[in-house]
This record gives sequence, C-alpha cells and structure tokens, in this order.
Amino acid sequence: MKVLDLQCANSHTFEGWFASEQDFQHQLAESLVQCPFCADARVHKLLSAPRIQRGAAPPSTPPSESGPAQVAEVSENGQWLSRMREWVARSEDVGPRFASQARAMHEGDLPARAIRGVASAEETRELLSDGILVLPVPPALSEPLH
Repeated sequence: MKVLDLQCANSHTFEGWFASEQDFQHQLAESLVQCPFCADARVHKLLSAPRIQRGAAPPSTPPSESGPAQVAEVSENGQWLSRMREWVARSEDVGPRFASQARAMHEGDLPARAIRGVASAEETRELLSDGILVLPVPPALSEPLH
C-alpha cells in the first residue's frame, strides 16, 4: 500500500492509502478522492517521505464507548473504521441542531450524550475555538461498507 499525504482546496490535510500511484491517479480523475472534513474533491498530494504499508498495524486496545476521543484508536484486529461506524450508529442524530446541542451540553444545559448532525464550517470553527471538542465525520461513515 502507498500512504500519501493529501490536502484539499480548503487546506484540510489528511492521509490516503492506495494500492499504487496509478490507483491514486485513477481515483483522483474519477473524483473518488474526497476530503474527509469537507468532502471537497479538489485534492492534491503534498510532498512527503514515501511510506509503504507492508502489513497490519500493531495491535492496540479497542476504542472505548465513552466518546470520540478514543474512537480513532486501532482495535486489536485493525478494524478502527468499523468501530468508528458503530460509534456513529449509536449516536443520536440531531441534524441541523448539532452546533446548538453541542454548545448546550458543553455549558451543562443538556445532559452529555453522543450526538451527530450537521454543522457549517463556521459553526464547527466556533465550537472548536470555544473549547468544545467536535469531530468532523464524513457522511460516508454512516453508510454501509461494500
């Protein structure tokens, strides 16, 4: 596997794994490579030292159900994406009320619980700047894997 450092036109930096350079170029041409933060398909490679993934990642502890901070940890069998999907599926969808619900929970006006929803980039920036931890999750995480 080739691991590439990528960036979207909105300056979000993320990592992509591809079978080969040709696979990356093909997916890029078909607009299949999208930013996980904003879904922008205007993506380019950043300069980076080459890394080749030659096997499974070393085992670590599975993510806890307590919240998103532990969700990204790699589980013992390397299925972190499946664990993330499970966590997202257990959360309450509050739709466009996400920013107000997250702020109310942070301020103690609502009981804390796992929520997901929709927030604009500006709302997300405001939440983060106010110390309210949120994790932008691409819509694809709520769809089944094929």
